[in-house]
Amino acid sequence: MSYTIRQLAGRLGREFHGDGALPITSVSGWDSSGPSSLVFLETGMEGAPPSGCGCVIAPPDYAPAGVNVIHSPCPKLDFTRAAAWLHPRPEGSGVRHPSAEIAPDAVLGDRVDVGPRSVVESGVRIGPGSILGAGVFVARGCVLGSGCVLHPGVVLYPGVRVGNRVILHAGAVVGADGFGYVSDGEAYWKFPQIGSVVIGDDVEIGANSTIDRGSLGTTRIGAGTKVDNLVQIAHNVEIGRHVVIAAQTGISGSTVIGDHAVIGGQVGFGDHARVEPGVVIGSKAGVLPGKIVRGGGVYWGVPVRPLGEYKRLNALFGRLPGMKSEIESLKKEVARLREALGGS
Repeated sequence: MSYTIRQLAGRLGREFHGDGALPITSVSGWDSSGPSSLVFLETGMEGAPPSGCGCVIAPPDYAPAGVNVIHSPCPKLDFTRAAAWLHPRPEGSGVRHPSAEIAPDAVLGDRVDVGPRSVVESGVRIGPGSILGAGVFVARGCVLGSGCVLHPGVVLYPGVRVGNRVILHAGAVVGADGFGYVSDGEAYWKFPQIGSVVIGDDVEIGANSTIDRGSLGTTRIGAGTKVDNLVQIAHNVEIGRHVVIAAQTGISGSTVIGDHAVIGGQVGFGDHARVEPGVVIGSKAGVLPGKIVRGGGVYWGVPVRPLGEYKRLNALFGRLPGMKSEIESLKKEVARLREALGGS
């Protein structure tokens, strides 16, 4: 796609400085920029954009001579918005590879692409403009909205429901059985895993992430949520709207995560935990089973605790070797005093 600087500034609702008629065709980093590329500069970033770039989105006080600038109080956000227009997401055109297997009663909307060796089973419904890459498996009774992109190797188990404009990256598995067993003292009996998975609009799931179906209920991923690669979401988990979850996080069954929460990488959740809206949990934290993480705060550590408390405890932990030496010295001094007092 191509937009002039004036057009981009108009869509962003920002003022610009320089040649408004110059066409911009791509976004880039500084090192790879060219005469038709868009870069961004935020307050505090070192250096300056190369003189050969087409345009820079920068703070309002940035106006060097000879540089085309779109002024913005939030350059990175506006750069991201512009990137979505210059590099729009792919849309299907109705191509069906001859090796794809599509059930006769599956209902595929207009412009749905189905890649090589993909399988669409009976009762599936797929909305207009969606794309199924190579080797995608969509099991019976699944429903996908419009404009979805399923990258190669994605697997949807039976009955999964996916909203509009959802992106599932390569190897993602949605709707597998949850890890639920009951012991009789000698062996484990599999607890029923007969629920479903519902994924809201504009969700993105990273490569090789897994979302288990509900055992008796539903696993839910709210609209706008973004899940990184290698994340495990267990049965009956409920994740709110616009939540961000980083890589290698594991979320145990029946955990609830509120809207707009931010979860760092390698966070572990015990079952039935609850994270209130707006919480930020730092990397490698551990949330104990049944724990309620109160809203609006930043939390860290194992077990997870408010960031200020975690920092204080971490500082004390660093002092433990010195404190141990002091305690040993005090014990020797107490022993010496007791001996001097006749052992009393």
